[in-house]
Amino acid sequence: MSLKKLMTNYADYNLWANQQFANWLSTKSDELLHKELPSSYSSIIKTLNHIWATEEYWFSIIAETSEFDKRDNVELVTEEILKGLLNRSTHLATLIKSLSEEELAKKIKIDNPWFQCELPKYDYLLQVINHGTYHRGQIVTIGRNFGITDATNTDYNFYNVVNAPK
Repeated sequence: MSLKKLMTNYADYNLWANQQFANWLSTKSDELLHKELPSSYSSIIKTLNHIWATEEYWFSIIAETSEFDKRDNVELVTEEILKGLLNRSTHLATLIKSLSEEELAKKIKIDNPWFQCELPKYDYLLQVINHGTYHRGQIVTIGRNFGITDATNTDYNFYNVVNAPK
């Protein structure tokens, strides 16, 4: 399998997983999504907002643009967050499809207050998708603490099985 095919599949998986979560969470009350629980982000909605903001950041790195919405001090409106996250995940998947193997392997230097590195774009894609997977797991755990036990399966292998050519 080529690097391009693998990264395209992974970006498509990220979009699919976020779609599954948006479909699942859109059936829950705002009260439940905003309910607080000690965690790295204290509610489901705050965790979703963080996933979105982080995708915004990494998209700006992979796309080589400095423009991204930091999403600081915003009112957390469920519909806006779900729509924004899906929009960003769609744009990320589209961007990855448009890049050649050489462009995916291009190293990008990052020098910010938190870390410095120079890695290929594909490593940054792996970072953003693994980050989203990590926090979706936290959302499932937060939900279970509130009695939500109907989370959908968003494992990468499940995605590949469900979307395998027939």
